[in-house]
Amino acid sequence: MADPMPEIKSLVHAVAAWPARMLFPPACAGCRRQLAQPGALCGACWSGLRFIEKPWCEVMGTPFSHDFGPGFLSAEAIASPPPFARARAAVVYSGVARRMVQGLKFQDRTDLAPWMARWMLRAGAELVAEAEVVVPVPLHWRRFLWRQFNQSAELARNVASLSGLPFAPGAVRRVRRTRQQVGLGQRQRAENVRAAFAVPPRDGDAIRGRRVLVIDDVYTTGATVAAVTRALRKGGAGAVDVLTFARVLPGDFRPDDTDTI
Repeated sequence: MADPMPEIKSLVHAVAAWPARMLFPPACAGCRRQLAQPGALCGACWSGLRFIEKPWCEVMGTPFSHDFGPGFLSAEAIASPPPFARARAAVVYSGVARRMVQGLKFQDRTDLAPWMARWMLRAGAELVAEAEVVVPVPLHWRRFLWRQFNQSAELARNVASLSGLPFAPGAVRRVRRTRQQVGLGQRQRAENVRAAFAVPPRDGDAIRGRRVLVIDDVYTTGATVAAVTRALRKGGAGAVDVLTFARVLPGDFRPDDTDTI
């Protein structure tokens, strides 16, 4: 006779969750329309999501319109090689993805982080397989006190939990308060975060000699993750890869767009 306990436990969990589902019904992660299951997208939002798929530049992770063969690099990677080894992103920063990022960052929608992290794991599977520790892009302590949470750390915590990797939120610190990057051009962004990060000597053991996976919400021009990478390499990291939820494609970047993070 089959053991009835698994079915009984499932029923108990369903009954226990019923009051919460009545008070807080599942909503679409993109438009907040009511759904049957939490953490999902409605049909309209799902069709508006642009996943970044191969073929892509093996360094920058930017998608190509055609497959040029293994090892082919983008003009960006050749003209200005980044300090990190590889970058990957799950989706293009537009439409639904933009609303999700802004919901997480500005509307305290931390409930989105686990679902965003799952898409990130899919996009960065090769990076995660080789990573030894997960590190988020940090906020300055004053901005953290004002906002009360770090969206990059929320994503990184879930990436680490789902992948089984160590999570080191304090391995790199933002030692200089910077302007927000919104409205800044590419060179201004790089200058804004120059020398803004450092690895505290007492926390260096977490990354020393290891392959670090840096997590952020959006890759815009790469200035922030590049500055974090330089700090990690100076602090002793063996190698650094970058994984973000969304990516602003090179031709889409407009400094005057106030919705561009």
